[in-house]
Amino acid sequence: MKASGTPAVSEGPEGGRRDHPKTDAPRTRMGRAYLEHHNTHATDRVGARERLLRATLELIASGGIAAVTNRRVAASAGVSLGSLTYHFDNQTQLLRESLLLYVEEETLRRKQIASELAARRPGVEQVAEAVEQLATMPADIPRQIAELELHLHAARDPDLRDASRRCFAAHEQVARAALTALGIPDAERHAPTVVALMTGLAVRRLAAGGHDPQGTSEALLALVRGLGVLSDPACV
Repeated sequence: MKASGTPAVSEGPEGGRRDHPKTDAPRTRMGRAYLEHHNTHATDRVGARERLLRATLELIASGGIAAVTNRRVAASAGVSLGSLTYHFDNQTQLLRESLLLYVEEETLRRKQIASELAARRPGVEQVAEAVEQLATMPADIPRQIAELELHLHAARDPDLRDASRRCFAAHEQVARAALTALGIPDAERHAPTVVALMTGLAVRRLAAGGHDPQGTSEALLALVRGLGVLSDPACV
């Protein structure tokens, strides 16, 4: 790789699903159309740089940051080692830009979900059920794992922290839209709390295998209802 203050990509070591209750079609499809379109066409894109970034996310999801090596990334992306070193100066740049690619796509998907919420104006229970199901979609779980790995790595690498902050800001933007659609006042102030709750629940769920959403909808319901009570002057 090109000379840089950050070491080049290093060579590291190799690295029961539950049935969910049925819900009606509009709830279960929130955001799914975008994700299915993305998964169908992502591999058809021709840019070597983008293939390298997607390969990086896949390797992080399957083996952690240590799995990101020159040979693995290039082989997974179907490009030469020279192409990798041409596009990225060092590991930090590769990790940072892979996280930003995830942020861009996830923001679009979540904005779509928020728009659907605003148009349909479902009840709190329907929103909680939809979030629970979306959180455990098999195609999305590797991306969630990669995101968490990158946030943890940002705690050790200051050069990744801006990308990490942008990722959380994108999540909070969609949380604000969802809270507003549900009629919760002061959504700007409460959005970070919602994101923190969902992030914590994601860590617990993914550590247990990623497919069991038990407790997600209940926790979200309790929080949103509590915010509604706090915002009611009659309850103060």
